[in-house]
Amino acid sequence: MKELAEKLRNIEIELSKENGDFELFALFLRADAPDKWDLIISSNWARKDKKSALNTIVSKIQGTLSAEETVKLSRIIILNKDDAALNALHGAMHVEHGVAEISDSNFFGLAIKHAYLITSKRANS
Repeated sequence: MKELAEKLRNIEIELSKENGDFELFALFLRADAPDKWDLIISSNWARKDKKSALNTIVSKIQGTLSAEETVKLSRIIILNKDDAALNALHGAMHVEHGVAEISDSNFFGLAIKHAYLITSKRANS
């Protein structure tokens, strides 16, 4: 899974350069969905036009990941800037264009078995 996280880190870097910074770009494995990962993001450009942002991200993912890796992704969630869970993540860890691992935690009211934080930073930092 670390290899998938590294590939997504490269995608996050490319998308940041092309569209603007992310406040959050993270991969979450929910305890209730074994082997299905959620890509959780937050950025100004993604919130402005969610449909276009999702198309851009999916296109980048499909062009980078293998079919086997792609099917491990369950969904892409775009968080609002004022989401309480986003603020909690920022308080827990600051990382930019890296791969920080978290295990057995609770975020967004969900039990998270494993997570990779690629970017987690406040918009004005």
